[in-house]
Parts: sequence; C-alpha cells; structure tokens
Amino acid sequence: MAALARWCVRRRLVVVLLWLLALGGVSAAAAVTGSAYSNDYEVPGTESGRATQLLREGFPHLGGDSDTVVWHVDSGSVRDAAVEQTMTTTLEKIADLPGVASVVSPYDSAGSGLISADGHTAYADVTFSHSAEDIDKSQAQAVVDTAKDAEADGLQVELGGSAVALTESKGGHVAEVVGVLMAALVLFLAFGSLAASLLPIATALVGVGTAYAGIVLLGHAMTVADFAPMLGMLIGLGVGIDYALFIVTRHRRGLKRGLSVTEAVENAVTTTGRAVVFAGATVCIALLGMLILRLGFLNGVAIAASLTVVLTVAASVTLLPALLSLIGTRALSRRERRRLAEHGPEPELPTGFAHRWSAFVERHPKLLGAIALLVITVLALPTLGLRLGTSDQGNDPKSATTRQAYDLLADGFGPGVNGPLTLVTRVDGAEDKLLLDNLDATLRTTEGIASTTPVTYDTGGDLAYFTIVPDSAPQSRQTSDLVERLRTEVLPRAETGTTLDIHVGGMTASYDDFADVIVGKLPLFVGVVIGLGCLLLLLAFRSVGIPLKAAAMNVAAVAAAFGVVVAIFQWGWGSELLGLGRAGPIEPFLPVIMVSVLFGLSMDYQVFLVSRMYEEWLETGDNRRAVRVGLAETSRVINSAAVIMISVFLAFVLSGDRVIAMFGIALAAAVALDAFVLRTLLVPALMHLLGGANWWLPGWLDRRMPRISIEPPECRAAHERLTDVVEQDVVEQMERERDEDVRDIPG
Repeated sequence: MAALARWCVRRRLVVVLLWLLALGGVSAAAAVTGSAYSNDYEVPGTESGRATQLLREGFPHLGGDSDTVVWHVDSGSVRDAAVEQTMTTTLEKIADLPGVASVVSPYDSAGSGLISADGHTAYADVTFSHSAEDIDKSQAQAVVDTAKDAEADGLQVELGGSAVALTESKGGHVAEVVGVLMAALVLFLAFGSLAASLLPIATALVGVGTAYAGIVLLGHAMTVADFAPMLGMLIGLGVGIDYALFIVTRHRRGLKRGLSVTEAVENAVTTTGRAVVFAGATVCIALLGMLILRLGFLNGVAIAASLTVVLTVAASVTLLPALLSLIGTRALSRRERRRLAEHGPEPELPTGFAHRWSAFVERHPKLLGAIALLVITVLALPTLGLRLGTSDQGNDPKSATTRQAYDLLADGFGPGVNGPLTLVTRVDGAEDKLLLDNLDATLRTTEGIASTTPVTYDTGGDLAYFTIVPDSAPQSRQTSDLVERLRTEVLPRAETGTTLDIHVGGMTASYDDFADVIVGKLPLFVGVVIGLGCLLLLLAFRSVGIPLKAAAMNVAAVAAAFGVVVAIFQWGWGSELLGLGRAGPIEPFLPVIMVSVLFGLSMDYQVFLVSRMYEEWLETGDNRRAVRVGLAETSRVINSAAVIMISVFLAFVLSGDRVIAMFGIALAAAVALDAFVLRTLLVPALMHLLGGANWWLPGWLDRRMPRISIEPPECRAAHERLTDVVEQDVVEQMERERDEDVRDIPG
C-alpha cells in the first residue's frame, strides 16, 4: 500500500486523468449500447417456472408484454355511441403504432367480458411484439400519449402494465443530488475545509459513475434487474464517501502532527487505506455470497453491487491520494493551518462530548445496555409479522396512471382481474381434452375463484392453457392460499385417472415460488455470511467474544431494520405520505441483499471501533481503559460516517421507486441503529460488563491461527515513535478529565 500511495502522489495528474478517461470511456460505451435490464423472477424447477416454459413452447405469440388501456365514465355507459366511437378510433391508432402486435377491443366479439357489469368501465388488451425489458420507452410512450388524447370531460382513460410503467416519471437524479449535498454539508461541518469536504464527494462520484455505466454494459452479458444500477449507486455513494472520509480524517491527523503532505498521504493510505480495502472486500464477499442461492435474478444484482464497491474502494486508495496531494495543506481549515504554523504539532485529545459519553457508558453499563436492548427489541417486533411477496402496480402512488388503471379494474371487475392465474398442461388424447373442457364447472365452485376462461389449445392440440381470475388481489394472502389449494387439493383430484399434469402459473404463483425458494435458502446464506464475518474477526482480533458479539449485533440490526420496513411498507404507516404507494408485502430479495450489505457496513464500524480498543488492550492489559479510550477516540468519526450514510440512503426515498425507497429506508434505519445504539452504546456496555473475557482465546487455537493485522507492524511502530513524545502527557490528562467527568455525572 505504501508503494501504491507513493506512485499515486508522484503521478497524481496521470492518476486523475486515467480515472476521468475510464469514467468517460465506460459512460460512452453504455450510452451507445443502451440498457438491457430484466426483472425475471422465474425460478427453474418450480411449478410456475414449468408453466412459463410450456407456454413458451406451445404459444410463442404470448411472449410479448401485455398491457391494458382502461376507460371509465361516471354517468352513462361505455357502450354509448360517442364513447364507443372515440375509443374505437383510439384503439385503431394504437394498433398501428410501432411495436404493437395486437389490440383486443371490448367492442369486438373477441373482447367479450371486457366491459364491467355496471357498464361504467371497460378495458382493452394491448400486446407488444416484445417483452417489457426489450420494449423501447418511446414506443410505450406513444401508446400512452395516444390513449390519453382520448380523455374528455366525463371520460377517464388510464393505462397499466409493465411497458406502461417504463413511462412513469421517477425522481430522476434528485435523490442522488440531495444525498450528495447532505453528505457535503456533514463533511464541511466535520472538517471546516471546503477542499477536504469535496474530495470524498468527488472520489465517490467518479467511482460510482464508472460503476453505474459498467452495470449498464453488464446487463448485456447477464440478467440484471432494473433496480440494480440505483441500488449500486445507493450503496456506492454511502460506502464510497465513508471510505474516503476515513482516509481524509487520517490524512488530516498526520498533517496536524507535523508530517509533510506526502508523508501524511502515504501514512493514511498505508493504515486506513488497508482498513478500507479490508472493509470493501468483506462487503464484496458478502454480496457475492448471494451466488450460492443460484438464482439468476440475484446473481446480476450481486455482481453489479460488488462492481460498485470494488470501484469505490479503488478510487479511495488511488484517486483520493492523488487529489489530497494536489490540494496540499488545504485539507486543513485556515484556522487549523494558522494554529499549526504558530504552535507546531499538537496531540489530538479525545475531549468534548465523545470523551464524556465514553466515561458515562463506563459508569452505567448495565442501565445503558438494557436501554439499548429494549430499543432494538421494540423495533424488531414487527419483523415477526413479515410477509414476503412482490408489490405490483396497486402499490404505485395514487397519482400514477398505472395505479389508477389498477384501481379502476379492481372496482369494475374485481381485484383478481389485475393478476389472473394461468393453468398450463400437456394434453394426451380425447379423455384429457374432455376433462379440461369440463373442468371449469369444478373450478367455478372452488372457494376464491371469481371466473375462468375457456381452454385454448395450441395448433397441434398437445398443449392447453386457461386462466382463472381470483376474487382477491394478486398480492393478498387469499390469492396465495388459492394457489396452494389448487396445487395440493383441487387439481390433483381432477387429474385422477388421466395423464394431465396441470401447472399453476401467473404473477402471484411466480412471486410465491420465488419467495419460497429465497426463504428456503435464507438460513444457509445467513449462516455463511455470519460465519465468514466471525472468522475474519477471529483472525483480526484473536478473540472468541468479539466475533460472537459482532454476529449478534448484525442479527439485531437486521431484525430492527426489518421492523421499520414492515411498519412503513407492509402496515402502511406513512407510505402514502412519503409518496411510496399503499401498503403491500416486502420484496422477497430484500432480506438477502440487506444481510449482505449490512454485514459489510457493520464490519466497517466494528473494525474501526474494536481495533482501537484492541490496540489499547495490547498496550495496557486494562479492559476498562481499552473500551473507554477506543470509544472516545472513534465515536466521532463513526457517527459522522453514519450521518453521511443515513443522509444518502434516505435521499433515495425521493427516487419514486418503491423498491429503491425500501432499500433506502431499511439501510438508513440499520445504519442509524448500528452506529448510535449498537456500536456506541450496547457494544461498549457489554465489553465493560465482560471485562477481560472480551479478549479470551483458547491457547491451542491461538497457536494454530495465522496472524494477520489490518494495520501493518511497521506503520504501528512509526505511529508509536511519532506519539511517544506526548503520550505520557495525553494519558495523564485523559485520566484527570475522566475522573472529573465521573464526579460531575449525577447518580
């Protein structure tokens, strides 16, 4: 790391130019190729997956995206001549638009059943030539504009479907801008130097910008969800600014101790830079742990997010040193530079609130530990009611045309029309066809079914499908129960004595199967991630207690964060107020990604906090002093980093995307709890209570374990030589201030 730092300082202009060329080149390539995202929830081997495969084999014309144009009149009927003429003309124009394969009108014989019983609502099916991820946004926009032109007084026209959703206005880049501005404000308040506060922002933006364009290109090579770039940006901005913050803080500390700019940069990269690489590696390892789930949908997300972290870490240890050397001593504020010139190097003492808080925790570990546990427990309680599922356009904001189309269909035709189930089977002989033709009578008497459609056969008569409209909404528990009842009771009885093997597919069935697969593999995934974290901490701190506490803290942070998410998104506490739509289930992939990201973020704070405690423990053998000094010296930086992350994550609520907002709130809640409740309250309280047991390691294990160090021995030795002159005075002053603080605390 020292050699890398020296090279970046000597070739600083070259380093900056190379990063700018990388950003420009990858962005240009992404602009030329365009995006190719795919939200493919299909899981091979599941029943819904087999249903989809059979449909593709026998009915390839169904492969295009199917959307709806919905119109409604408050008075009169949609059958009135004026309404019929207006909408017929509109549908004919839509049918002639590029990318549209067919339009089924309710005014044609093929569209029977597309007009509601009260005559106030009707809809048309618009089928595109390609699936939603392959549809050009301009083609979908043309359909929306043409349909909306038909609106008039008394005639409301709305549209729904995946292609239409492409045209919905999102928050654009407002979320990123707000997050960056908030981070810049926190950095300026922390450093007092405009130059120093802008460098972490610039470094993170270059790294994240390059990664964002890289994810666009990655979508052409593998399945990448459409939210992956925004998720990568959310994670990248948070960790990128934080990593740069740690390095700049160490660099400024070196300048204050009298080091030259080059020496301070080298010292920061060689020490804190190693910790940044270690922390970034743990985040990537945790994210790539999603690959063990063997789900194509998550593979792309894992690699995309890991790519972002890799590039932000690379920018932090290469681009940032170059920029630091360019601004020289302006990394310090004017007042700090003037003080350094007048008084020379001075030791940094852990004074102020951080020092007083550390002494307070030392005095009341049981009380504060109990309060922290109570807070975490209360916030985690809603997690017991967590229901995994996938939101649909019924969860969109009220102002969205997709949400209004969804509500109009639900009011006019019943909620199940927004998510019909598709039943597919192979057919062998006349007996199978006879049973299929008569099956609708059995299904109509089944609880939870509103209607069925006639059976449709392929050209050879070997495959057949029909649809069922539930009497409940697609994401409701009743619809999931219906899917289970069809699969385990109704259809097996009907298939008796035949060769039929009817598979239940459709939106709800696919989402339920996806969630079931995730839940089934989640224990293995969590076990691997937590186990890996414990192993890394065991090697770094040579203690059994530290890794076990870290594992418990990670689980607590995830549980409490999910409690917040359930309250807002599943229970609907404030979701409409925040513009995030109405209540609905929690995305099934959220637990996996949350565990991955939080594992890495928690490792950052754990390593930064405990490594200082460990260093003090090795020097003094005094656990109380080690915990007190470690907390006093690191809590300010941890809290500043947490405030930056929280600001960035919460800003993504403005994105207008429910999934991204869910990630933003979940990660912000988890970071807030981790930094302000767990790392600066519960962890030090427990470490005070456990005493020397914190650092216990069986002798036989100690002899067999390799020795690793986040901070290299030569840097620690140099650091000790640098501080030997003032160390004794610092120790004595800390002890005096600590004794005074303890006497001043009531009780």
